[in-house]
Amino acid sequence: MGEQPIFSTRAHVFQIDPNTKKNWVPTSKHAVTVSYFYDSTRNVYRIISLDGSKAIINSTITPNMTFTKTSQKFGQWADSRANTVYGLGFSSEHHLSKFAEKFQEFKEAARLAKEKSQEKMELTSTPSQESAGGDLQSPLTPESINGTDDERTPDMTQNSEPRAEPTQNALPFSHSSAISKHWEAELATLKGNNAKLTAALLESTANVKQWKQQLAAYQEEAERLHKRVTELECVSSQANAVHTHKTELNQTIQELEETLKVKEEEIERLKQEIDNARELQEQRDSLTQKLQEVEIRNKDLEGQLSDLEQRLEKSQNEQEAFRNNLKTLLEILDGKIFELTELRDNLAKLLECS
Repeated sequence: MGEQPIFSTRAHVFQIDPNTKKNWVPTSKHAVTVSYFYDSTRNVYRIISLDGSKAIINSTITPNMTFTKTSQKFGQWADSRANTVYGLGFSSEHHLSKFAEKFQEFKEAARLAKEKSQEKMELTSTPSQESAGGDLQSPLTPESINGTDDERTPDMTQNSEPRAEPTQNALPFSHSSAISKHWEAELATLKGNNAKLTAALLESTANVKQWKQQLAAYQEEAERLHKRVTELECVSSQANAVHTHKTELNQTIQELEETLKVKEEEIERLKQEIDNARELQEQRDSLTQKLQEVEIRNKDLEGQLSDLEQRLEKSQNEQEAFRNNLKTLLEILDGKIFELTELRDNLAKLLECS
């Protein structure tokens, strides 16, 4: 009677950060045993995991729960009774798929059990309440702890928008304006690329730090496994068991070494991306300097244009004054000519009379 384990596997256990509700917090330093238990007396399925003598998972499966695969080796489910979200990192996709199948199977069994219980209550007309997830559980014996880390990559996103640059509009210097617009377009493109690369760089830096921590954990786990292999080889009375355990440990070590190689290659790739981002940053700075020089030159040209316009306006005013003076002089000259003409006519008449 009581609870009995019906399926067990090994995985790294995580819980969602209660403050941010975004980041995962590891609750086990290495892989631990995660088991499905069935309580025949209460007809309840639970997921239980122990780290030493501490229960790090105690989740009762209900029909409204859902197990979600978020990557090839990572899955999660929400427990409303515990007010948290559990995450499991497996060593392979096969183990994750098997755990998910069992979750769905026991979830369906819990649903059927609940329906039968409701039918029985309707027949007997006896009200009952479903037991809470915080009930006392039967004691469990902790198992030995061995395993490998799994990959967790929290998302980081950063957005940046390029600042709009002022444009120049000097018609007499269209060639300089065209050059300025060209550099502005180039700068805007580089700023967009730089924003994307900056976001990728920040995310890559965070991933590198996290992977370095995982690599250190892998190395410690490998050293511990090597020591364990050495200890097992010294036990001659259990040669067959030692040989089998040694084979499993060697396979685990090989998996860890392959994982280390993959992580090292990923780190090299990220370093190359960082170098490329730095080169693009240098190009952006160079183009920004050139654009500033073009803007300074345009300001000088605008100053020259303004000076020329003032001179032109002054010349036009002088010409207008000269025209007015000339017009006045012509009017005076016309009057004098008219007077001389009258004087000539009078003299001619006087001559004729005399």
